[in-house]
Amino acid sequence: MKTKNKKELFTKTIDELRKVLSEKRDELFSARQDLAQNKLKNVKSIFWKRKEIAQILTAIREKDLSMEKEELIENAKNA
Repeated sequence: MKTKNKKELFTKTIDELRKVLSEKRDELFSARQDLAQNKLKNVKSIFWKRKEIAQILTAIREKDLSMEKEELIENAKNA
């Protein structure tokens, strides 16, 4: 995934990221099936798909943590 695409991940909402994540996981599943049936020509593509999934999961986790941090700050101000 190019740097430009990584930056786009962090601008999306968590719901959009989860949708992209499910699509990438489906692509990985298909690639693994193709590999087992000797249809896959570029074996390295499985590595890149796994890497993209990891980057999406990282973006989701960072958004979750930032939301939790904002909630804690807001609760501290209200207390």
